[in-house]
Amino acid sequence: MITLAHLRLGVPHEALAVAFGVDRSTVTRAIGQVRPLLAGRGFARPSGVRLRTLADVFAYAAAEGVTLRLDATEIRVRRPRVGRPGRKAFVSGKVKQNTIKATVVADEYGATLWCGGHRPGRMHDTTAARVEGIDALLDAHPQVTVLVDAGYQGLAKAHPGQVVAPPLKLRPGAPPARQSAWEAERKQQSSQRIPVEHAIAELKWWRQLQRFTGRRELLPETIDAVAGLVSDRMITW
Repeated sequence: MITLAHLRLGVPHEALAVAFGVDRSTVTRAIGQVRPLLAGRGFARPSGVRLRTLADVFAYAAAEGVTLRLDATEIRVRRPRVGRPGRKAFVSGKVKQNTIKATVVADEYGATLWCGGHRPGRMHDTTAARVEGIDALLDAHPQVTVLVDAGYQGLAKAHPGQVVAPPLKLRPGAPPARQSAWEAERKQQSSQRIPVEHAIAELKWWRQLQRFTGRRELLPETIDAVAGLVSDRMITW
């Protein structure tokens, strides 16, 4: 209960110690013990199978005929101190803040199938996915389709027909008919991809994933713990 209160509400250790009538060190120790257990559980499916790696997700999608939705989310973290190596690595060009990026994969219902690839915010979304070996997994499972946003155009270009990104923007002066067709295609792709945005929104309801003020090295474990709990909640709906 202490760990859940900390993850969901972001209650400080001192306040939890008072609320539960224990010493602060007991709270810190309890969270430190329970959080990695939650992070290692993987992501639940209605069949009882738990997906723990991106390879598991692709194998599951191939077996069940699931179209995957992939996107990245960024969580603000503390800026490294002056003089520390890699101080600029966490500066995200998208949000202009120090962040850590996580890649999220969801199904058509917005259920989280995998959350990982935790990288400094400066790394591009496509690069973060490729570091996780997504190119090899796409080649190994050619029947699996992945819907992505415009940030993954490079991945879509490398795997045409299998990775589906929004259509490229038209050049100025395009005919009205072509403009209307482009807009309709973009909206259709967006409506099919939107479940992964809903999955990310579920994660961001947890206070610890809105802005992480702890040690940066603990954030990946925190993300995995929250994502696993969210996946459990989704299959009970």
